Amino acid sequence: MAELSTERRMWSLFEPVHAVTYFAPAALQAFEEAGLRGFWRGYFAGRTAPMGAVSAGPVIGAFYGFAPGMVHRALPGVWTRITPQAALDARRAGARRALAEAVTGLDGIEELAGLLREAACAAPCHGRVLGAANAALPWPEDPLEVVWHAATLLREHRGDGHLAALLVEGLDGCESMVWRIAVNGGTGRDIAQPARGWTDEEWDAARARLRQRGYLDGEGVASQKSFSAYHIIEELTDQLAAGPWEALGPEATQRCERLLTPLATRILAELPDYPVWIRVPAPATPALGVS
Repeated sequence: MAELSTERRMWSLFEPVHAVTYFAPAALQAFEEAGLRGFWRGYFAGRTAPMGAVSAGPVIGAFYGFAPGMVHRALPGVWTRITPQAALDARRAGARRALAEAVTGLDGIEELAGLLREAACAAPCHGRVLGAANAALPWPEDPLEVVWHAATLLREHRGDGHLAALLVEGLDGCESMVWRIAVNGGTGRDIAQPARGWTDEEWDAARARLRQRGYLDGEGVASQKSFSAYHIIEELTDQLAAGPWEALGPEATQRCERLLTPLATRILAELPDYPVWIRVPAPATPALGVS
């Protein structure tokens, strides 16, 4: 197996830190306490809140892989139940609760917070809607909250770049989902399709377009063109995500990786509902302990 790039390795580590917001019970409870019952209300309110009380249009563009109908069902209606600021407060509080459990016994959290913040502050945000929206938020003072905020900014920054790569390849929102599932060996449609709100008709139409363009064969299986596109898109995504780690430098990035790895490993072990079809690489196993 080829060695992962620096950008891909760091993504595998900060993505789980960000993901507690959606999949950790403590984070979900925080949204419920704020008045949002149901997973998707918390998801759309929390992830959209950095942009303010926006309607569905900007979110359809920024979230990309979600069916417009699903976004319209959530927005702007969710803002009648919670304000953007209250949603920001809930997601931060919930993330802190979840991470507080994960860091028990781990050293170096303040150092990790400093390194991640330095990397996140170096992330260029031109053309990156969610990255820029999160970068405009005030930084928390608590080190654990800094770790989460930095991971969130880095995650959305990378995600914005990934969407740009999909656009360059010419894959629309539904096509990108069908294509990803095909590259994943056909595994995950039963979760991915309803999670993004696409109807069977929309999914099948996207599959037909991909077949016509040579991404799928007659049986709907990923072709060599699909796998080539996967490598091109991931490499471009890495290139667009390189800025924070180039600014941090190789030595500090390696230190950040060492500090993040045990935290990410613990989080993933406690998130059984984390969607495997997202294809986040598993964190590499470091030398035991953090000096």
